[in-house]
Amino acid sequence: MSFTHVHRVRYHETDAQSYLFNSRYLEIADVATTEFFRHLGWSYPELNAAGADPSVVSAQLEFHAPAFFDDVIGFEVECAHIGRSSFTLRHSVSRDETDLATISIVYVNVTTHDGKSRSLPETVATALANYAART
Repeated sequence: MSFTHVHRVRYHETDAQSYLFNSRYLEIADVATTEFFRHLGWSYPELNAAGADPSVVSAQLEFHAPAFFDDVIGFEVECAHIGRSSFTLRHSVSRDETDLATISIVYVNVTTHDGKSRSLPETVATALANYAART
């Protein structure tokens, strides 16, 4: 079963063309990632306490169609890759049956005091792998 974060586009998130402004997609993807980890069993503070502090190192967005004020859009999250200290989440953004955007974000697990890469905790890597296997 896949995880989808649902978001209603608010007026202040739109631009002069009445489109959901492009940078807002990353903001909403960040919220979707937090909710995805909650779905896996960790609030963000609990994820940090487990030894995971994922930081974005790369984000790629492809836009297919615009979203507009008051649209209800879904950010379906899938785990596309798990490495030793990193993982990639792919967000498929849609409105009803219309594909709006695809977002691929690479995260690296870091230590909070110096920002250096460290291995993903085994519990987190296993949960991501189990989720990826189910979807």
